[in-house]
Amino acid sequence: MTDLSSIVKAYDIRGVVGEQIDAAIVRDLGAALARLLLAETPDTAAVAVGHDMRDSSPGLAAAFADGVTGQGLDVVSIGLASTDMLYYASGTLGLPGAMFTASHNPAKYNGIKLCRAGATPIGQDTGLVTIRETVEGGVPAGRGGGTVTEQDMLTGYASYLRDLVDISDGRPLKVVVDAGNGMGGHTVPAVLAGLPLEVVPLYFELDGTFPNHEANPLDPANLVDLQKRVVEVGADIGLAFDGDADRCFAVDERGEPISPSAITALVAVRELAKSPGSAVIHNLITSQAVPEIVAEHGGRAVRTRVGHSFIKQTMAQTDAVFGGEHSAHYYFRDFWRADSGMLAALHVLAALGEQDGPLSELMAAYSRYAASGEINSTVHDQAGRVAAIREIYAARGAGFDELDGLTVALPDGSWFNLRASNTEPLLRLNVEASDAAAVARLRDDVLAVVRA
Repeated sequence: MTDLSSIVKAYDIRGVVGEQIDAAIVRDLGAALARLLLAETPDTAAVAVGHDMRDSSPGLAAAFADGVTGQGLDVVSIGLASTDMLYYASGTLGLPGAMFTASHNPAKYNGIKLCRAGATPIGQDTGLVTIRETVEGGVPAGRGGGTVTEQDMLTGYASYLRDLVDISDGRPLKVVVDAGNGMGGHTVPAVLAGLPLEVVPLYFELDGTFPNHEANPLDPANLVDLQKRVVEVGADIGLAFDGDADRCFAVDERGEPISPSAITALVAVRELAKSPGSAVIHNLITSQAVPEIVAEHGGRAVRTRVGHSFIKQTMAQTDAVFGGEHSAHYYFRDFWRADSGMLAALHVLAALGEQDGPLSELMAAYSRYAASGEINSTVHDQAGRVAAIREIYAARGAGFDELDGLTVALPDGSWFNLRASNTEPLLRLNVEASDAAAVARLRDDVLAVVRA
């Protein structure tokens, strides 16, 4: 049997199909989820199940449904879906949910993202360990009798998002969308239909082998086709979605990538206009511009660790209106505190359509500093290297915090964060400073110590 600890991650379940994940394991995982839900809430009636376009996804989703129904719960199958569409189903139907996807991972992978009713995440600390232990101990036979029904959620999902962000009165825009052969090819046509947009599609064909490029826009190599097409057709904006379309990246009319921090700041301003004085969540890797801009618009910026479970937990505690991460996950109070790349994209399109200037000009107000992006170093003595960094920068008058790894704030306003990976012998470095030259100097200084 597969070592389940190798596939049960911090926030989801993920592994190589046929080697780590197969129908038998997934059936047991479905049964274990059902038992967890029934133990917590005995009147639980059903679980919503969706899947992405990977070849293995329909079969795995069906096996999972077998496990759930074998324990006496019903399954509402929503079929092909983006992850945020599954969250919509969980929220609007009031059901726990399971989404079969490996997000941006290569074709050989698949996995499951789980949530309780109302799109509340199930992570390692909130149920995944219990599910794993139930499977490892042998899932007891259930009462059986559960049924599977199919329900289309795409139309309702599209209407819900368009009601949240109305762009019908904006100026006409030309938009290139790179779906990366992922679920954006399924959801974008439904959401953007009938709006004042000329959509130029790139790789909308659903294909879990990802024949054109990986569906991971965080890697600059996967934005090249979008950047080129935007310039070629004279588009106003380019959008790129990851494999399960819960993250969205944007490029401006010149083909230049827009920082997710800048998008976080823009959306925060728009949400604060609707909910003055509200909290806005940002993780500690986002630009310092985000809390500055939130404060300038009367909001309360709340800083969290990296990871969606921390964002969602803090959003619930603070009743935050919005949350953003440097990785282009965007969370909305009026979307069950769940993340939706599509909803963030609508906000950017609305802001662009409400004024006459180009996107580069609009976003300049939200882009105050230069950043390195995340730089990984293979380091076996992670604690020792971090301690060396702390000693060196203490002598330079730096301030420190350890909310997540070590964040070092320098007297000139620049800062960096050094975090150890939970799963690999890596240290992850993010640097921000006043300009690109200052970023390069600080980056090189830190890496010289880290990689010594």
